[in-house]
Amino acid sequence: MAEEKKKTNQVNIELPEEVAEGVYSNLAIISHSHSEFVVDFIRLMPNVPKAKVKSRIIITPEHAKRLMRALADNVKKFENQFGKIEEQENPSLPPMNFNTPTAQA
Repeated sequence: MAEEKKKTNQVNIELPEEVAEGVYSNLAIISHSHSEFVVDFIRLMPNVPKAKVKSRIIITPEHAKRLMRALADNVKKFENQFGKIEEQENPSLPPMNFNTPTAQA
């Protein structure tokens, strides 16, 4: 009986190659309504005045809370393995001073 129940709780997940590559983001903006959370992942680039949303994820409030707990657990595990993640006291936008010349066409 336990074997049957274990099989029904398994989820077969497919990871397409283009998704497996991932998308880099250095800014996330989170908004919510009474029924959903919207997380926009954005990539800011130096000397580019317009940032683009690279991915938008829409989740339920319940899932947002589970995600928050999972992230906190993984940050704790990361810090136990690699050391404390240092944070800025007054974080603002990610630093965009890469000492690169202004883009020109």
